Amino acid sequence: MMSGNERADKNTDGETSESLARAMDGRSWDDFCDALKEAGHKVVLAETAPANPLDRAEGWRYMARLTRAALESFLEAADTQAPAFSRAVHETIKMGMDNPDNIYLAAPVNGNFTYRITGTRGTVHYLGFGSQAGGYGKTSSLDTTGYLEAADMDIDKDGRFEIIASKEKQPGNWLPMAEGTRLIQVRQTRLDHKNEIPAQVHIERIDGPNQPRLLNAERVDKALAGVGFFVHGTAALFAQWTEDFKKHTNQLPRFNPEKAAQAGGDPNIAYYHSYFKIADDEALVVELTPPECDFWNFQLGNYWLESLDYRYFPVHLNKFMAKYRADGSVRIVIAKSDPGVENWMNTCGRNEGTMCVRWIRASHHPDPVTRLVKLSELADA
Repeated sequence: MMSGNERADKNTDGETSESLARAMDGRSWDDFCDALKEAGHKVVLAETAPANPLDRAEGWRYMARLTRAALESFLEAADTQAPAFSRAVHETIKMGMDNPDNIYLAAPVNGNFTYRITGTRGTVHYLGFGSQAGGYGKTSSLDTTGYLEAADMDIDKDGRFEIIASKEKQPGNWLPMAEGTRLIQVRQTRLDHKNEIPAQVHIERIDGPNQPRLLNAERVDKALAGVGFFVHGTAALFAQWTEDFKKHTNQLPRFNPEKAAQAGGDPNIAYYHSYFKIADDEALVVELTPPECDFWNFQLGNYWLESLDYRYFPVHLNKFMAKYRADGSVRIVIAKSDPGVENWMNTCGRNEGTMCVRWIRASHHPDPVTRLVKLSELADA
């Protein structure tokens, strides 16, 4: 039961007097705008951030993209009573070295509620469901609290499935959640983009009200504050990752699995992240012999850990797309201009950037081998 003071602090819509006042006098909006300005100055204009025109332009675009994503997530699609899957990361919203082979879906949830996820499997190569806690803006992490892969699910002959997501164990397909779970993410990984059919998924709350709550000032005040935290926290986190990758420029060591998990990485994936740096007349050669695995890929990204524009340029390849040598190995060539060789990765006008290799469910995890060579030496490299 509320005390008298608590009753005085809330109006009939459950809004606190402070949040109502902030919304009415404009402080909610002013603080939101100030938070975005501060994030840009502290991250894009940081002393460690690149100061050339391309990276600076991409930095401002990145902040705008993060803002767009956060507004959708915190303000428009944040009701855990009536969640829906949406594409939070896609061709024009990118973060954390997003995988060009993935279709990412996400829905807001409350770890204390129970949800039913239904859908059809489609023909995508890999389909996984993860429940996650935390947030880049508040905790600088997105910890996995449960994971379920389609290969381990009961799916009927027509490709239909049902999953229960909850804290308590359930029969059948169960996606574990924890009290702090705030998000369910779906990864659909493709080998053949043109011909694979994406899964269709739907989510609904089944243990209580499943209609959206009416908008009020408190929710808007908190949502705008959340956007500011997210934009700053996300941009700062991944900029720091890039600075760390520079310590092993032009190499590809394995990324710390615990750090990957904390950032919401798929527990079935081994990641290799790094930074590349080449001159106009140079190429970075990456050689790897893929282990027995369900899937692998390679990609390029910019300083901000956004994938390069895979819609129009050859900036990534996977198990299906790559050209193999007779011994099963693959030679990947990173160069600013087309050297006329197989598996060329286009840097899209840059001499520096980020790169990544992934193995999914690999029998072992070999380190890729890298060599910096002159373009004129490629034929012999």
